[in-house]
Amino acid sequence: MNLIVLPQASKELQDAVEFYEEEQAGLGERLWNELDCHLRWIAENPTLPRLRLGDYRRVNLEVFPYYIAYAIRGDAVVILAISHAARMPEHWMQ
Repeated sequence: MNLIVLPQASKELQDAVEFYEEEQAGLGERLWNELDCHLRWIAENPTLPRLRLGDYRRVNLEVFPYYIAYAIRGDAVVILAISHAARMPEHWMQ
């Protein structure tokens, strides 16, 4: 399936990578790598996570406190948000 990352999700990712990189050199890259691994998994297994209220699916990262929210639209997976799981985790739904 094709992956489409919405601009606000891309911005969230960039902000998170910059934050972690400022905290410790290389940490932002680790976040980026973990996220990339999960995005590839989502592209191969888009229907495995359960459908949530609001017609989206969610995959939690394993190391970092973020999750990927996405929806399946036709033959595309649309990345709606890359959100921190504790700080206003569903802000993107508005």
